[in-house]
Amino acid sequence: MKTSAIFSPIQLGDNLLRHRVVMAPLTRFRASADAVPSDLQVEYYQQRCSKGGLIIAEATFIDRLAGGLPHVPGIYNQAQIEGWQKVTTAVHAKEGIIFLQLWHLGRTGSKDLNPDGEQTVSASSIASDGKTFLGAGFETPRALETEEIGAIVEQYRSAAVNAIEAGFDGVEIHGGSGYLLDQFINSNSNVRTDIYGGSIENRCRIVFDVLDAIVGALGAERVAIRFSPGGDFQDMHDATPVETWSYLTSEIQKRYPRLGYLHFIEVCANFFIDTDVPAADSIEPYRKIWKGPLVMASGFSTTHQHAIELAERTGNLIAFGRAFIANPDLPERLSNGWELEKHDRDTFYSSGSKGYTDYSCYKDAN
Repeated sequence: MKTSAIFSPIQLGDNLLRHRVVMAPLTRFRASADAVPSDLQVEYYQQRCSKGGLIIAEATFIDRLAGGLPHVPGIYNQAQIEGWQKVTTAVHAKEGIIFLQLWHLGRTGSKDLNPDGEQTVSASSIASDGKTFLGAGFETPRALETEEIGAIVEQYRSAAVNAIEAGFDGVEIHGGSGYLLDQFINSNSNVRTDIYGGSIENRCRIVFDVLDAIVGALGAERVAIRFSPGGDFQDMHDATPVETWSYLTSEIQKRYPRLGYLHFIEVCANFFIDTDVPAADSIEPYRKIWKGPLVMASGFSTTHQHAIELAERTGNLIAFGRAFIANPDLPERLSNGWELEKHDRDTFYSSGSKGYTDYSCYKDAN
């Protein structure tokens, strides 16, 4: 197994990765009530760090009104920066590389979770079909005014700068899974008539506003973005998905050829159920366009062999989520063909160390 492409090195901006097994960003609700990373999170990330391996830290709110979910970390104040500094110091002590995912929920948040009951915002005043974290139906958001979008872009830029101050090697913008940027991209959630709506170019405009701002502040090599082309999670639908994300990918290739990486979620992936994922490859059109490092996420925690074969065929980095939860030493286990432990789904969004930092490395358990 050690000779597989998934264990070959790859340059990621200024960082040389020793292998292509990536820890995917995983929301776990272990931060403090004030959205400050906890000491438990320091232990969690240090456990899952490998020499020359990439960790994409969990989705993190860029502003106090970017989400409101309890015990999700933020990166918009000094206490949060200092909390994350403990995490990055621990990861770097083991010679790991860590990026931070930047998050704004948009319409999938809730005014009941916002500090002063502020209404959620989105591209348009269209509610998502489904239920919030509190179990209620999603509320109808307020459509952002054209002149408000610059402030949202600034929140992303400021959060990215804070992430670098906190010691992260780079940032990943969350541009998929039905969250704010994805709500602008998809045609069913964006019916605007200004410069941010209508054509594919207009619906994608905010993505490039955010990229311009962050790349301008950090340099392209320390910036990445995640997409879920054609995904329907959280009531997303686009009329022409291949055309839409081909445009996004082509423009990124043209404007930011040195971007750290692109991160794609396979359209068939469902991270909320434990089933085998079909060996599909809906990302192939974008892989043909993008020439830089590409991270694939596709429910690979249940289809390890498919992941290894995909890395062999494409040279892509492979992001694992659930497998990393239960196997802190996942790269070593895959490299040696060691048995993988099963995760406990009931502890994914709970609190405390159970199902979080109490999984053992193979060498410690055998």
